[in-house]
Amino acid sequence: LPGTPAGPGTGRDAPTGPPPRVPEVNGSGAPAGHGVPTTGQGAPDGPARPAVGAGVPHADGTPVRRGPVAVISPLVRRLAREHGIDLATLDGTGPDGLILRADVERAVRQPQAATERGTGTTGAQADGDGARRIPLRGLRATAAERLTRSRREIPDASCWVDADATELLALKRRMNAPLTHSAPTRSIGSPGAAQGGRERKPVSLLALLARICTAALSRFPELNAFVDTDAREIVLLPQVHLGFAAQTDRGLVVPVVHEAHTLDAEQLTERTAQLTEAARAGTLTPGQLTGGTFTLNNYGVFGVDGSTPIVNHPEAAMLGVGRIVRKPWVVGDELAVRDVVQLSLTFDHRVCDGGTAGGFLRHVADCVEHPGELLRTL
Repeated sequence: LPGTPAGPGTGRDAPTGPPPRVPEVNGSGAPAGHGVPTTGQGAPDGPARPAVGAGVPHADGTPVRRGPVAVISPLVRRLAREHGIDLATLDGTGPDGLILRADVERAVRQPQAATERGTGTTGAQADGDGARRIPLRGLRATAAERLTRSRREIPDASCWVDADATELLALKRRMNAPLTHSAPTRSIGSPGAAQGGRERKPVSLLALLARICTAALSRFPELNAFVDTDAREIVLLPQVHLGFAAQTDRGLVVPVVHEAHTLDAEQLTERTAQLTEAARAGTLTPGQLTGGTFTLNNYGVFGVDGSTPIVNHPEAAMLGVGRIVRKPWVVGDELAVRDVVQLSLTFDHRVCDGGTAGGFLRHVADCVEHPGELLRTL
């Protein structure tokens, strides 16, 4: 064959130079050093590459293609990048194998390879020396990318305060107590005859904290914002799309309650419960995981008092809530045992200074200690 080094008996002289170098394949299925661009019309940069075909498989057996990926829309590329989806592993359902947005969303909804096959494993691979390698893919890869980007781009700072949550817990108990009141006397059998007391919908502590957050953000809108680095502008947002941290078997996810500022405590309880259930079932849609403007992180469920969480990029701040514990507390001039919680705020120092951040956190603490403060914003 032309270009094939001659061997014994071929009648041709062997070439003096080294044999042709076979391009190495990187994680995206492209030859090393020539990645597929993340914007534009899907044309590869660098020299021409081999035609699309099966490449070196991933650790879970998923084949990786060589060559450019059939994607036209930059929105599809961005969606895949945000959720840690390798486009080279997808089979497009569009014309000529074009990868569509629906293909990426379907991949996001699919369970993680080993964990979600019911094996109870995390997809880790063992090295010869016994070290375990856990692939950074799916939700884990998305979280890793966002946390790294946050640390790289956001100059964050933190402040914290202890608050007496005794009255807030008492309010929660009163709100969840059965409502029994006398109804107007009516004739027996008449429509709407009194049937005794009725139960109100339960209200969760997370919902009360979420309601406090939306009230505080209405006073301190600088913290419901993001920094547009290209335009060199701080963008204040009119709606509060509240993210909250939820622990699942697949790792930590942050579902988003959209338009949280328009919801009351009962509605917030219902919405957060629905999103938490979907998160644990692995059925959250991309829309339910994106678009947040502020995050509430109740790490107290892990039994810890305090933390300095990483801001959820590109948001400007995150409120952390520690566990509520019984502690000695001065009430008036007397020492009493109260339910105390530590609140922390991590914020982007580009959007506000310590005065604004401290004012926000102090208002949150005041609402925790004296829930009647919420009446000011109802």
